[in-house]
Amino acid sequence: MRNSVLCYLEESVEKFPEKVALSDLQNDYTFSQWKSMALCIANAIIEKTNEKKVPVLVYLPKSAMTLISFVGVLYSGNYYTPTDVKFPFEKVNSIIKCLIPKVIITDKKHGKFLLDNGVNESKLINVDEIDFTIEHKNDELLNSSIIDTDLAYVFFTSGSTGVPKGVAITHRSIIDYIDWAGEKFSVTCDTRIANQAPFYFDNSILDIYLCMSKGAHLYITPEMYFAFTAKLLNYLRENEINFIFWVPSALINVANSGLLEQIDCSCIKKVLFCGEVMPNRHLNYWRKILPDALFANLYGPTEITDVCSYYIVDREFEDDEPLPIGFACNNTQIMLLNSENSLITESDEMGELCVRGTSLSMGYYNNPDKTEEAFVQNPLNNHYAEKIYRTGDLAHYNQYGEIMFDGRKDFQIKHLGYRIELGEIETAILSIEAVYNA
Repeated sequence: MRNSVLCYLEESVEKFPEKVALSDLQNDYTFSQWKSMALCIANAIIEKTNEKKVPVLVYLPKSAMTLISFVGVLYSGNYYTPTDVKFPFEKVNSIIKCLIPKVIITDKKHGKFLLDNGVNESKLINVDEIDFTIEHKNDELLNSSIIDTDLAYVFFTSGSTGVPKGVAITHRSIIDYIDWAGEKFSVTCDTRIANQAPFYFDNSILDIYLCMSKGAHLYITPEMYFAFTAKLLNYLRENEINFIFWVPSALINVANSGLLEQIDCSCIKKVLFCGEVMPNRHLNYWRKILPDALFANLYGPTEITDVCSYYIVDREFEDDEPLPIGFACNNTQIMLLNSENSLITESDEMGELCVRGTSLSMGYYNNPDKTEEAFVQNPLNNHYAEKIYRTGDLAHYNQYGEIMFDGRKDFQIKHLGYRIELGEIETAILSIEAVYNA
């Protein structure tokens, strides 16, 4: 039984030590290198702080080094939070204030930016200064009392008051998700994944940990390629990518370009998408060009470890038809509750989509009030403590018993797969001196 996601890497290192695990534009790293370099970072963290189960912020540009740093944090017995070096410092600072990280992993360039904005130098670890040639034994680290209910990461999402909310996820939740996904989508060591999601976005969890658990090859696709469709498709073709998990916006842009008909990407065998509504008009284009590929619509908020339902597209849809979000993932229950908190079972009756299971987050980091609002006692169970997550999404069942997404109860929107609270935008606008109301 795995007590942490590190077991995935240990198993892959044993089976495929010299197989390439991670590729970015600069470097390729084998599974052995991933582990050995992560142990170097873990050692640097331990030298900086002897505390365990504390937050570590990773402030690096998207690259293989970011993923090496994540694993280094886990080997040190702590949990990581990624953020984007392109975020305004005000947003980074709001995350720092909530998280209160013991250590910040960065590089020379971005470390200077943090120092210039008042971050304490004693917190920083510069990966450019780490000697990755030194071997560190991991026996002590592996037995550092990690258990599966310990946190693995905290991801920050948009908050209605302008303060981001940190979603705290355990090792056990990731393992539950990845074991299901690996089996459901038949991922193997021959799978070649092209990552699209930023590493501070929970869609990336599937890419990272499928690679780690199955000995697959993860290609960290340059972000700029998604603005140049021909370059993107040639990248997929040249690297013989056979698995993608992208937000629908990225798939829509490819469909709108028409280039999929001109550049042979028949190497792609599995196309998964999540994060926003996928229009069937664009999906039908992909299905026409790649008739032998599997297409799957995944759904879920960050609070349930990325995905709680899935629909493998198994029939034809008209361009103007909505696509189901399907059925609950393994070891997860989805409940549609009406305004009286009664369970909806009838087709076409709309209710709030609520989730229970191992996938649930531990709540919002340093935010008990918001946690209590969203993670509530199961109203269908008054016998013992059992938390469910109220997503705020509305849904109904269709005639096939599939779940259909109907929109939001509140003022949250999604743009390019990212959750945005309109209240956060109002808060930012109202902070401008010349604005009287918003």
